Amino acid sequence: MALSKLKKADLREEWKHEAADFTNWLAQDENLQLLSEEIGIDISLVQTEASVGRFNVDILAEEENTGRKVVIENQLETTNHDHLGKLITYASGFDAEIVIWIVKDVRDEHKQAVDWLNEHTDDKINIFAIRMELWQIGDSPYAPKFYVVSKPNEWAKAIKTNTSRSNLSDRRLMQLEFWTQFKEYASSHDSALRLRKAYPQHWYDISIGNSKSHLSLVVDADNEQIRCEFYIPDSQPLFNALRENKDSIESKLPHELEWMELEGKKASRIRTIHTIDVANNGNWEASFQWLMDTAQQFQAVFTEQLKKMKI
Repeated sequence: MALSKLKKADLREEWKHEAADFTNWLAQDENLQLLSEEIGIDISLVQTEASVGRFNVDILAEEENTGRKVVIENQLETTNHDHLGKLITYASGFDAEIVIWIVKDVRDEHKQAVDWLNEHTDDKINIFAIRMELWQIGDSPYAPKFYVVSKPNEWAKAIKTNTSRSNLSDRRLMQLEFWTQFKEYASSHDSALRLRKAYPQHWYDISIGNSKSHLSLVVDADNEQIRCEFYIPDSQPLFNALRENKDSIESKLPHELEWMELEGKKASRIRTIHTIDVANNGNWEASFQWLMDTAQQFQAVFTEQLKKMKI
């Protein structure tokens, strides 16, 4: 079998102008999705060239489900002090919690600076330094690749932040460890889920690319349960439309579903429950398997329904 060669292309061959070409390319949904998959944070565009005083940040975005502000600075050259300073200015101007610096290459001193910032800030500040690459096989179209050079240490930052506020309880520590290991488990099993940062709480939200709904996984040690939910924060019409297709949805899922309108609240959910003693960490791998499989089934079925409904 004849094999071709994989070759790296210069970024300027595809994007002549940083703002007009690269920023507009990155701002497209499918390309932000590539970046989201690489860093594990679901990003949706707010605005390009958003103003901060006399300066403009390349991309202002937000994290789906949480609404946390994201600033993205593009530099199709090697990192320099000027752009690092701008990045901090943009982050402070928009009170951003997620800061992304996309460059051609990262100097050692700038990687050290980003690492230092991540180590000396709490979990509200998360800074990524990302090298942008273009690859080609023979005369094929260019294939973009994001390579994370520096990123936050999620576990260490969460522990530091929570212990500095008030000592993290054993329950919170267990929840943080559970979701951290779940994320690692799902990643190592090539999960199709959009895995996000783990927090010391009993739920773990997963975006399915729809602003009106998302998946929510729940660990409930008191009742020896884990749950998978299709969660709708504020759309009764969406819940009603799905309930009209209840028989079709349930026929495609190997689980008994509970359809819940939450009395006195705007939110609603559709969930299934699995009984297991999650207080015993010897059961965690089985819990991870069920949560991953069930979430993937929910994602496939409900995403299909949303497409049919054009929501």
